[in-house]
Amino acid sequence: MNRINGHTSLLGLLGYPVAHTLSPLIHNSLAEYYGDDLVYLPFEVKEEDLENAVKGAFSLGIRGLNCTVPHKSAVTEYLERIDPMAEAIGAVNTLVRGEKGYIGYNTDHLGLLEAMRREDIPVEGEKVLILGAGGAARAVAAMCASQHAGRIVIANRSLEKAEALAEMAGKLGDVPAEGVRFTGLYEKLEGAEWLAIQCTSVGLAPDDDGCILTGENKRVFSLIHTGVDLIYKPAETVFLRQLRQDGKKTMNGARMLLYQGVIAYEMWKGIWNGQISTEQKILDEIFANLDKES
Repeated sequence: MNRINGHTSLLGLLGYPVAHTLSPLIHNSLAEYYGDDLVYLPFEVKEEDLENAVKGAFSLGIRGLNCTVPHKSAVTEYLERIDPMAEAIGAVNTLVRGEKGYIGYNTDHLGLLEAMRREDIPVEGEKVLILGAGGAARAVAAMCASQHAGRIVIANRSLEKAEALAEMAGKLGDVPAEGVRFTGLYEKLEGAEWLAIQCTSVGLAPDDDGCILTGENKRVFSLIHTGVDLIYKPAETVFLRQLRQDGKKTMNGARMLLYQGVIAYEMWKGIWNGQISTEQKILDEIFANLDKES
């Protein structure tokens, strides 16, 4: 803390709640690695305060921001401009300082793709079940469409939201995509061998005893060969625990969190060129610390 001075830059995270976040561990570790004079802090911002928070952050000279639940879609209204992919997704998680305001990007789809590649979880040709249709699910659907999934089914409590997201995914990647309600989900999936990606906040600490697949939908577990949960705290949600106990492959959101964060940091530094530049040994060290904290 003795290094903080009048030249220290500030980065941060906008969300509600944010007390559980591990993002400061990632970005402050990267600042130390690169020797950058900056600090990353979480800011708990309610939905009704988001506009003031974004505009105030820019006025205060905050160098860059991340956005998490529930702000990834709403924040787009308060930006100077939005990257085309983020605009197609309809959700932003990274704000880079521009001349008159922040420029919005989405690094979630890039981070998830990188994490799944490193865990040897392919998307191309796969039948993908996306659970949820919020901001995180939009990034997942875009990633799956751009990576040529064989089929995409989006399950959500609101059929309208699920269908709208399926339409976006279908146009983005020319992939068969449909939106369905959670009710009767087992019958709608027509057989086994699905890659399931859990994109809701159900199971997120401190309410970590929840699971998106309950009641009659518990049968859906038998149709899944690999499960990915974007939640990283707890490290193993009820959703992932059930799949692991059934002998299925699983991955939590910690590596996605790491890689989307590294990409955001490299954007703030102006060194992002489509591939992560940060040394692998540093990535491994940060991930090990994330694993301890999860």
